[in-house]
Amino acid sequence: MIHGKYLLPNGRVLRYSFHERMIHWTAAVSYVYLLLSGLAFWSPWMFWIAAVLGGATIARELHPWLGIVFSVAVVLMDGMWGKQMKETPADKGWWESIGHYIRNEDDKMPPADRFNPGQKLLFWGFFVNGLLLLLTGLILWLPQYIPWNLRILRLASIFLHPVFALFTIALFIVHVYMGTAMERGAFGSVIRGDVSRAWADHHHHSWFQQVLREEESSGKSSGD
Repeated sequence: MIHGKYLLPNGRVLRYSFHERMIHWTAAVSYVYLLLSGLAFWSPWMFWIAAVLGGATIARELHPWLGIVFSVAVVLMDGMWGKQMKETPADKGWWESIGHYIRNEDDKMPPADRFNPGQKLLFWGFFVNGLLLLLTGLILWLPQYIPWNLRILRLASIFLHPVFALFTIALFIVHVYMGTAMERGAFGSVIRGDVSRAWADHHHHSWFQQVLREEESSGKSSGD
C-alpha cells in the first residue's frame, strides 16, 4: 500500500489540508453571521434574529467587520483553489450529464477532477458576488466618503447589496445540499480533511488517479 503526502494510512486520502479547512471555515462562519444579521436588517419580520446575534447594536457593529473577514477569506480561497476552479474541456461532458447528477446516478457521470464543474460554478458565484457585496457594503458603511455628486452610488448600493446577498443565499443553499446530500461524506472532509479511497475514486475519479500517479512518482524518486 502506497502512503505519502496525500495517501494516508487506513485507506484514507487527504482532500483538504488544515490550512484549507481553516480558511474555508473562516469564510463559512463569517458568512453565516452576515447572512443572519443581513436578514435581520433587511426585513422587520426578521429583526428578531438580531436579538439572537447579541442585539441590534452589536449585530450592526459586527456586520461590516465580518464582511471584511469574509472577503479576505474568499480572496485567500481564490489563491488556494483559483487555478483548480478553471473550466476544462472535460467539464462539458459533466454538464451534459447533469441530469444523472441530480438523480444521483453517479455511475453514469463522467469522471470529475478535484472539484466538479458544479463546485466550480458555486465557487466563482461566491467569489464574484462576495466582491460585489464588499464594494456595495463599503459604500453603505462609509457614506461620508462618497462625494455628493456620486450619491447615485449610495442609492444603487441600497438596492444592489441585498440583491447580491440573495444570490449568495441561493448559492449557499445549493452548496450545503451538494455537500451533505449529493456527495455523502463531502461535509466530513472539510472537518477531518480526509476521505476514503473508495469515496475519492467514486466522486472525483480523475483527481484520485492523479493523486495515485503523483504518489507513485514521488515514491520512485525517493527510492532512487
